[in-house]
Amino acid sequence: MTTRTDDAAPARPVSLGGPLIRFRVAAYATGVALLGLVVEMLLQYVFRVELPQFVKMIPMVHGGLYLIYLLLAVDLAIKARWSMKGTLLVLVAGCIPFFSFVMERKVTHKVQAGVKL
Repeated sequence: MTTRTDDAAPARPVSLGGPLIRFRVAAYATGVALLGLVVEMLLQYVFRVELPQFVKMIPMVHGGLYLIYLLLAVDLAIKARWSMKGTLLVLVAGCIPFFSFVMERKVTHKVQAGVKL
C-alpha cells in the first residue's frame, strides 16, 4: 500500500490568456504615448513650436500608461515565471521609443510557446 506523504495539491497550470492580452494592450498604448511624447518634445524644444495646452498633457498620459504597463508586465512575469533579467528588460521597454512594440511581439511569441523569458 502506497501512501502519499505530501498533502499539497498538484499545481494547476495557470492560464496566461487574460494577462497576456492586458499586457499587449498596455504595451501598445504605452508605445503610442511614448511616440507622442517624443514628437511633442521635438516640436516644443527643437523646433520651438508653441503647442496647445492639451498636447502638453502627453507626458502625464504616458506616465500613467507606463505605470499600468509596469503593473501588468509584473503580473504577467509572475504568472509566467520569467527570470529577473527578462522581467527588467520588459519593464525598461516602455521607456525606449519603439522598443515596447518589439518586446510585445517577443513576449507574445514566448508566452504562447510556453517558453520563459
